Amino acid sequence: MGSGNNMKTRTTIRKGLTHLFIITLGLFMIYPIAWMIISSFKPNNMIFSDPGLIPRAVTIENYITGWKGYAGTSFGRFFANSLAMCAVAIIGNLISCSMAAYAFARLKFAGRGFWFALMMLTLMLPGHVTLVPRYILFNTFGWVGTYLPILVPKFLATDAFFVFLLVQFIRSLPKEVEEAAIIDGCGKVGVFLRIIIPLASPALVTTALFTFLWTWDDFFNHLLYLTTPATFTVSRALRTFVGDAGAVSNWGGALAMSTLSVIPAFILFFSLQKYFVQGITTTGLKG
Repeated sequence: MGSGNNMKTRTTIRKGLTHLFIITLGLFMIYPIAWMIISSFKPNNMIFSDPGLIPRAVTIENYITGWKGYAGTSFGRFFANSLAMCAVAIIGNLISCSMAAYAFARLKFAGRGFWFALMMLTLMLPGHVTLVPRYILFNTFGWVGTYLPILVPKFLATDAFFVFLLVQFIRSLPKEVEEAAIIDGCGKVGVFLRIIIPLASPALVTTALFTFLWTWDDFFNHLLYLTTPATFTVSRALRTFVGDAGAVSNWGGALAMSTLSVIPAFILFFSLQKYFVQGITTTGLKG
């Protein structure tokens, strides 16, 4: 009896220490975000002189000045640009990556293994390796200064991670459902649209969520290809708060707009969290 109580006590202590470690780690991770949000409501001259999480003075002036934007273009336009770009990127990835994944997972064609292996190799290729050739190509097309260099590749299944994710999910689906549909007279396109797409919805939601986050947070490609203020996205527009010497002239405005920029990602992630977990674990059908 005594040994049983000791074991329960040790288990309770171990769980308590584990939870304490996780909570402490979580606080360390959330502190920069909390500081950014709270500092966005501080007067500009008190952001660093009053570094605590409890502000001595509160103002919304940072949001007013920051929302005015850059070169006569407000942050409302930047947010609209980012949302429109993310929407098109999501549509492109869902269409192209799901079609490529269905082909690799279910269709039989010459060189399927070779092409799949080649696609997987692209995951190991750093994006900076192809940076110069891509820029030269897009500049030759006259696309620099537009959204085309960022959005057109989305319709060509260039994000191998999503293709691989969808391939693994589709392979976990039972073939009996597809075979029954084929017996009933459904073709390959019909099977893809009526069977695969509905069953693979968790993985498709995961693809959409990751595409949104990666496109919304992307800075380097937006800095490289978007050259006029009217086309700037939120991530690119935040760069305008930094002067030529690398110094931020308006910390309050920068923190205020950075705070607003994380809201869409938070809303989307937490609203789709259930589907995100299902898709990333690629569990397939459950009986």
